[in-house]
Amino acid sequence: MTNISDVMSGLTSTQKGKTVNSKISEHTNSEAKPTGTGQASDQVSLSPEMTKALEDATFDAAKVANIKEAIENGNYPLDARKIAENFVALEKLIGG
Repeated sequence: MTNISDVMSGLTSTQKGKTVNSKISEHTNSEAKPTGTGQASDQVSLSPEMTKALEDATFDAAKVANIKEAIENGNYPLDARKIAENFVALEKLIGG
């Protein structure tokens, strides 16, 4: 999985805040390559809907920076009830 800092480090200052289709495509469309050990390699193919969603994905660096700053300053509003409800929903989803 790609770390967001890896994606951001590959962008120029004019690219930040714009679509990062090429970076997303690099990490999602690469096919598994044989290792030469005789083992079968796994391959993943994306549905047309997923491919379209990835092509349309955008990253707003300014928004992320603002949220990061708010968290660091202790000014980011958190709703404990909503967080707990989301954890319960996630547990139900994964069968916990």
